[in-house]
Amino acid sequence: MRKKIVSICPVCGGPLTITELKCNNCGTVIQGNFEFDRFMLLDDEDREFLIEFLRSRGNIKEVQARLDISYPTAKARLDKLLKNLDLFEDETKERFTKSEVLSKLERGEITVDEAIELLREAKDE
Repeated sequence: MRKKIVSICPVCGGPLTITELKCNNCGTVIQGNFEFDRFMLLDDEDREFLIEFLRSRGNIKEVQARLDISYPTAKARLDKLLKNLDLFEDETKERFTKSEVLSKLERGEITVDEAIELLREAKDE
């Protein structure tokens, strides 16, 4: 029976890190700080949806049938999966030009950190 990797501390709720890898064949051990892959952090529902989505070759109607869920539920679960994989692009998110960002910063409407993030996402002027 395969065990699932736990990524959250059951005591304090903080993030856990992987510090050791071991070869079951020869016993070699590698120690260090290793990051969790984003797919490893998916919950069971997201993992199940992703598997069915791939089996269906991205056909949402087929995913609906396989999981016996409605179209709005299938779309909502796809959006949730994309957000959890940090792949969701919110079309409703307002994008500013670089000059708009700098004006907001100058007026004190945003912090320097917020300005940096907005400048990364800024649309061409």
